Amino acid sequence: MNVNKVFLVGRLTRDPEMRSTSGGQTVASLSIATNRFWKDKNGQRQDQTEFHNIVLWSRLAEIAGQYLIKGQEVYIEGRLQTRKYTAKDGTERRTTEIVAENMQLGQKSRGQSGQGYQTSGTPATPEKKEKKEISEEDIPTINLDEEDEVKIEDVPF
Repeated sequence: MNVNKVFLVGRLTRDPEMRSTSGGQTVASLSIATNRFWKDKNGQRQDQTEFHNIVLWSRLAEIAGQYLIKGQEVYIEGRLQTRKYTAKDGTERRTTEIVAENMQLGQKSRGQSGQGYQTSGTPATPEKKEKKEISEEDIPTINLDEEDEVKIEDVPF
């Protein structure tokens, strides 16, 4: 049996970066931070922060671009994917990221209550935004069907 499944709950470290493939498919990239806490052998509390790169496609990417902002909590369910790319200096590199298959929006961070949600397809700026009230029913939960599989030739990077 093979399993490639990731479940994360963390906070966005930056606003989603939105772009489109040459075929017109919407792609969002974002990063979230998760924390792990434990006590060492001396009983001292320790913590470790991990940063995770997330890629979202199609409608899931559009929703991320519209509703997610830096500092907001988010639940991501997806799979690990490693890809090769050529860096600007010509060297081949590898990166492992999480391809999101499901997402649920969480609470915004403290201090962001005066800001609204991003509604355009471009990255948000630190300027004050128009406040937009959103109820639980307005926030969709997205499950991508297997037929919405991302084609590797559509990856813009």
